[in-house]
Amino acid sequence: MSENQNLLAEQRRALILDEVRRRGGVRVNELTRKLGVSDMTVRRDLDALARQGMLEKVHGGAVPVVEASTHEPGFEAKSALELTAKEDIARSAARLVTPGTAIALSGGTTTYALAQHLLEVPDLTVVTNSVRVADVFHAAQRTSGQRQGAATVVLTGGVRTPSDSLVGPVADQAIAALHFDLLFLGVHGISVEAGLSTPNLAEAETNRRLVQSARRVVVVADHTKWGTVGLSSFAGLAQVDTLVTDAGLPAEAGSPRRPNADWSSRSCGTPTRATPSR
Repeated sequence: MSENQNLLAEQRRALILDEVRRRGGVRVNELTRKLGVSDMTVRRDLDALARQGMLEKVHGGAVPVVEASTHEPGFEAKSALELTAKEDIARSAARLVTPGTAIALSGGTTTYALAQHLLEVPDLTVVTNSVRVADVFHAAQRTSGQRQGAATVVLTGGVRTPSDSLVGPVADQAIAALHFDLLFLGVHGISVEAGLSTPNLAEAETNRRLVQSARRVVVVADHTKWGTVGLSSFAGLAQVDTLVTDAGLPAEAGSPRRPNADWSSRSCGTPTRATPSR
């Protein structure tokens, strides 16, 4: 079978990881047929994912890694996953932002992608506890100069996490004194029982402060986050106004179980947007 040149290595590995998580394990020969690549290519992809701790290789294939609820992958490891979904989610979420508003972006690879789509929205005030998100705006200003309408960026300060978020008392105090129109929140896990969760206790508290300071909460998360539970919950599903995700969200995700909530999915190849009323 000839190599499928249409898929980049990162895209193949995201598809492989999705198959492993969804099915509980896959065989090499199944992946070669599905992806249209050679046995050697699949094994190299499995080796790369295993080195990142994303799956466990077994004889003839791979199975999911059973992660502790305290496990927190670094930014680089997460940034290689679900690239297409994150880009689509970011593009869709950016349409919710209007010029002249005050918004907050939490840490995460999806909010990082979103930041790049917000560079041309004029007169934004951006509050963030993400070093990576702040760098997107600062790099744009260094490149193009201090143009009229460029975003004003407020970086909270705090202690840096493996995902390059700033958390802890300094970040919490800064956020508590602010009020913003929209919060775009990246999450480690979402479930009906645990709500929104993270493996980092300090990050959980900082995320609580972000939610409390926002008039509207928008969660940006691809479908692989559904069913994942971290060590600490920081918000219930009823506190989420909008979920922007991709069409892979499982049917059993359902609704946040409150009156007038709408978390219906659209399998249209574009991100699903669900908007519960508050």
